[in-house]
Amino acid sequence: MFFLLGGDKKKSNPPDGSTENVDRIKEIFQSGRFPVVTTQGLGESRKVGKVLGLVACRGYDSEQTFFGMAARAVNKGAHAIIGYQENIAFHPDGSKFFTCYGTAVQYENLSPPRRALPDADVRC
Repeated sequence: MFFLLGGDKKKSNPPDGSTENVDRIKEIFQSGRFPVVTTQGLGESRKVGKVLGLVACRGYDSEQTFFGMAARAVNKGAHAIIGYQENIAFHPDGSKFFTCYGTAVQYENLSPPRRALPDADVRC
């Protein structure tokens, strides 16, 4: 019956066979250019302009699962992930199965405010 439950052989690749460039995504995330937050917004400085949808990844390695999710968001054109959550399933054989998910979003295009021309000092 053990073989019916998947056995003890664990996969090191993402279960769906995707080939995201995890190293590139890891660099973008660690440099602070791709925020992943648990809140539903990014604060006053960055407003959500477009919601691209849910991104998720599942696997046996927490780091690969997290960066796999981030890679899917980047591939969709996202600037950030909001509402990030993760779940861990513990199996009787001692293994863990990770699920990471969140909402991929793009920032609102905020153009820098135009400066008004200084008032002319006109004297008559």
